Amino acid sequence: MKNDIHPNYRPVVFKDVSGDFAILTKSTMKADDTIKWEDGNEYPLIKIDISSASHPFYTGKQKILDTEGRIEKFQKKFGSSFAKSVKK
Repeated sequence: MKNDIHPNYRPVVFKDVSGDFAILTKSTMKADDTIKWEDGNEYPLIKIDISSASHPFYTGKQKILDTEGRIEKFQKKFGSSFAKSVKK
């Protein structure tokens, strides 16, 4: 096998931001944040919007999660210059 072509496979914590649920598993995803886990070690943290702890299929409850408002998302994508050009 060739050296240095495979991604770094390491322990990572996935944390559901809508609930108090986190799981330690292995992944190749890159993470900017870290978290101190129950065993005292520090692991890379990947934040997720939905997991089995918050998904309606598993909980039986419908919950609307809007992490970023639609208007803010539109303004972030197109900016105020787009709105000015439409008004003309």
